[in-house]
Amino acid sequence: MHQWPLLPVEEEGRLNDLKLRENFIERVFVYHRWQQTAAARKSIGALVHFHTTHKYLLLAHSQRHYRQLGSLVANAKHRPRAVLYDEYASLFMQALAVPATAKSHANALDHMMGYFSSRLTVAERQELVQLIGEFRHRLLPLVVPLTLMIHYVKKYRVEYLQEQIYLQPSPKELMLRNHV
Repeated sequence: MHQWPLLPVEEEGRLNDLKLRENFIERVFVYHRWQQTAAARKSIGALVHFHTTHKYLLLAHSQRHYRQLGSLVANAKHRPRAVLYDEYASLFMQALAVPATAKSHANALDHMMGYFSSRLTVAERQELVQLIGEFRHRLLPLVVPLTLMIHYVKKYRVEYLQEQIYLQPSPKELMLRNHV
């Protein structure tokens, strides 16, 4: 099991930058969840569950890594578990090291909206699309469209999205996404 290459590290002074600090803390919490997953019995099911719940977090950071990791998981049964887990973890942490942008966050939000947009009223859909667009153009912080997204995920009971780490990658008390 890899220890050092995966461990999130950041120079203390750089943590004064809100985006860098959010990215670092997000990586720390993902690393912790990965360590828990990797410490248990290494199974394809556990890997699929980890990957599935982190899907939109990955998409917000790197579409290239998102595709690579999806392919790795899809072909998991053809690889030795230890090698599979090491390669997955390495690629995953590389993906999270890519800073998420307003455009990539908006893309993830757009994809998530697809799970329930047909259930939204015209006004609800327009409001969510508008908020995502305003965030994309950096007129609002991420927490604004994200809060409405979470509301609709709960309101319409979209189980798949309720499990997405993207919606709450770190404890609320840290209020990280209020500044992004």
